[in-house]
Amino acid sequence: MESNNSTLVVLRLYDNPVQAEIAKSILDSAGIFCALHGEYMSSIYTPIAFPARLMVRSEDFDEAQKLLSVDCY
Repeated sequence: MESNNSTLVVLRLYDNPVQAEIAKSILDSAGIFCALHGEYMSSIYTPIAFPARLMVRSEDFDEAQKLLSVDCY
């Protein structure tokens, strides 16, 4: 259940938009709300200057971090 009062925080930065989308789909499938910011900028400009930011609700941060800690992609 999503809360409109939740603060989004940066979970990870990606220099590869494909990896960012994969991580987002892992969290989506686990029912964790997340959003990508700047994923198109990282494919147009230097990824170091504009990395894609994977954002999650602050209360989901620890669970999301655990889900992505397994390097399966």
